[in-house]
Amino acid sequence: MVEKYSVATQIVMGGVTGYCLAFMSVWHIFFQKYHSLKIKYTMYVCVCIASHSGYVQIDWKRVEKDVNKAKRQIKKRANKAAPEINNIIEEATEFIKQNIVISSGFVGGFLLGLAS
Repeated sequence: MVEKYSVATQIVMGGVTGYCLAFMSVWHIFFQKYHSLKIKYTMYVCVCIASHSGYVQIDWKRVEKDVNKAKRQIKKRANKAAPEINNIIEEATEFIKQNIVISSGFVGGFLLGLAS
């Protein structure tokens, strides 16, 4: 689809797209971290106050058992998802090989966006 444009146009299109994606990703990560930290610390303080006041008693053995169960489930799902990820990687590699000019522009723009 983009092969009909000149090489310079393809590089600019890829560069602008990559720059915008990186710029938005940096801002999203910044605000997401701030927001999640605020929620985590608020919950931690609430649980500490409730525990200290006697409203909540934590069964640490049960917590450890649930965490271990969740770890096992995540490992099982990760092993099942591996073939799908390999297919996606192969398709992405083929796309990059076919559109090397716009892909290199995208990578350059993305790196510039991360640096700014």
